[in-house]
Amino acid sequence: MGQEILINVTPQETRVAVLEQGIAQELHIERSSSLGIVGNVYRGKVCRVLPGMQSAFVEIGLQRAAFLHAADVMECHIDGEPTIERPIQEVLREGQNIIVQVIKEPIGTKGARLTTEVSIAGRFLVFLPHQNHIGVSQRIEDEDERELLRNRLLGLLPEKHEGGFIIRTMSETATDKELLADIEYLYKVWKKIQLECKTAGERSLVFYDLSLPRRMLRDVVNDETVSIRVDSKAMYEQLKEFADLYVAKAVKPLYHYQGERPIFDFYNIEKEIERALSRKVELTSGGYLIFDQTEALTTVDVNTGSFVSGKNLSDTIFKTNLEAAQCIARQLRLRNLGGIIIIDFIDMDEDAQRETVLAELQKAVDLDRARTNINGFTALGLVEMTRKRTRESLAHLLCEPCEVCSGRGEHKTAQTICYEIMRELLRESKQFNAKEFKIIASTDVIDLLLDEEAQSLANLSDFINKRVTLQVDAQYARESFDIIWI
Repeated sequence: MGQEILINVTPQETRVAVLEQGIAQELHIERSSSLGIVGNVYRGKVCRVLPGMQSAFVEIGLQRAAFLHAADVMECHIDGEPTIERPIQEVLREGQNIIVQVIKEPIGTKGARLTTEVSIAGRFLVFLPHQNHIGVSQRIEDEDERELLRNRLLGLLPEKHEGGFIIRTMSETATDKELLADIEYLYKVWKKIQLECKTAGERSLVFYDLSLPRRMLRDVVNDETVSIRVDSKAMYEQLKEFADLYVAKAVKPLYHYQGERPIFDFYNIEKEIERALSRKVELTSGGYLIFDQTEALTTVDVNTGSFVSGKNLSDTIFKTNLEAAQCIARQLRLRNLGGIIIIDFIDMDEDAQRETVLAELQKAVDLDRARTNINGFTALGLVEMTRKRTRESLAHLLCEPCEVCSGRGEHKTAQTICYEIMRELLRESKQFNAKEFKIIASTDVIDLLLDEEAQSLANLSDFINKRVTLQVDAQYARESFDIIWI
């Protein structure tokens, strides 16, 4: 069946699901009120230098100052002075203006993480303006292939070319024409950034990376992609134009979805989102997983549950762990969990079984675009692994700490419920020929619909050509609501 990409667009948010063999593997959400900033370039102002931590805080116009470690200060700084292996207090000073790029979103109470080593991603190459070497993606392991790609790129570049490049995995199947187009595009973007830097004010954005749908076409579409379905005509036209210019492989599989049912309903993605927000994940064998996410790390506990098949207990445990390894890899992608991850597989007596489970886990995470590293079993029988984290997890994006349980659990934000109500309202307007719809919900949800989301609700009311009224019920929990058609 190959890879499918589903794009759901509303004025409030854009959601993307990536399916492989018909099963959801990745979920991405970008809200108009809080667009992603990884890859953005800013003209920042150093507000604090901390010699003891060899780091600095830089104001870039966000709510919190961003963090810059000495290791992320490049060899040749913006003022042209060499900075390699120099203490940060000799490189940066308070009040200094510097050009920085975001490499990690603000997560929880932590500000964004920065680097002064700007990199610009194309479809086949990553351009490093301040470097001069040609690197190859670590995913391309064959040394002969790596050298072939490196020499091929060098043959396409001018003799005195500017900057360095990293050759991405997708370049293996790229034509010379496509690589040359990528090089030209990256040079143009860098020149535009340089011009913006000269005129930009303090704490200002000088380059904004591609929107979520365009990033998906640039970074995800490959030879296995069989369809890209977009439920917005306007976004479809924009992506068609983008694909024609930069992503030839996306032109043929790109479709405008016009089904009566919402696209995420038709492909059961809404249910996948609900399951991805649950602590408990059922395994088909009857076993289950428990996910617990904290600020420091994520833990996964594997349990046999009702699974009793197999020749004996050892066989039951082994089969459960094998299925769990595949499921955990998928859930890490689906939930966008990163950082340190500790997996508590059910204890196995045989070393051969442990090695087989580790191999199965490695095989499954190899399909993940995020960089992962499995360290194996510890002395306590736990598996340690890391997964690169650049953006908020799905739970942190859609939920917030529960006021009732003092942060021990989470529930959906009022904004998330508002958007669910609007989607349900659109769905019911197509199913029922009502004259009017009445929304009954909790106080904070109705307050938001009357305030920040009032215009969005009015636009939806005009679109469905139905009157919409609101009613508060103080007995309703935040996640509870009803839509009554009159």
